[in-house]
Amino acid sequence: MRKLGLIGGMSWVSTRGYYEDINRIVQKAKGPQSSAPLMIESLDFAPLYRLSTREEWEQAADTLAASARRLEAGGAQALVIAANSMHCIYDRLVDAVSIPILHIADCVADAMIAEGANKAAILGTRSVMMEEFYRRRLLSRDIELLPPEMETVETIDRIIYEEVMLGKVRRQSERELRTIITNLEKDGAEAIVLACTELNLIVHTEANVLPIFDGAEIHAVAAAHWILGDD
Repeated sequence: MRKLGLIGGMSWVSTRGYYEDINRIVQKAKGPQSSAPLMIESLDFAPLYRLSTREEWEQAADTLAASARRLEAGGAQALVIAANSMHCIYDRLVDAVSIPILHIADCVADAMIAEGANKAAILGTRSVMMEEFYRRRLLSRDIELLPPEMETVETIDRIIYEEVMLGKVRRQSERELRTIITNLEKDGAEAIVLACTELNLIVHTEANVLPIFDGAEIHAVAAAHWILGDD
């Protein structure tokens, strides 16, 4: 098996999910005593929380690039960033190391194309829903995306930062997400992309009116298959 480096801590809730998902797949493939060869650097999320200014994003890029270099120096043969929003600085990290970095949106696009899902709505933080760094990866693969509506953006952004990133699960928020997904289906969405690594705490893939593509789970599956040499 190959050794993977995981940049985590953003939040620790999603990092835990990545670790569990990757190891379940490796254990199933290699036997009950096997576990994944992983290097995890769990960053302090506080300085990386709700970035808004260019200076803050530059500092975040420096922090994650340094983490990527440490993981490479420690023997990681590829990297995963366990946070959707931090893929905004993906190119900076690619320039910082000589090993591949698995982009979460590319993994999602692969999964959607395999399932024939061609028109979707993205649910995530404000930056992921509104900016181009994530959306253009799907659009470049001929996946049509519904435009974000500001009321929905603000609701989901609040739920993410004030609740699920802290490990909180509220029934009211589960109901709000079900209503949002139902309305998106009425607007023409044929699938939903969970572009926040914690949203799977309150959006259940089997209990909604549309197919749900959970980016965190898809990313973890791709990471496990890379470790196993299946890529």
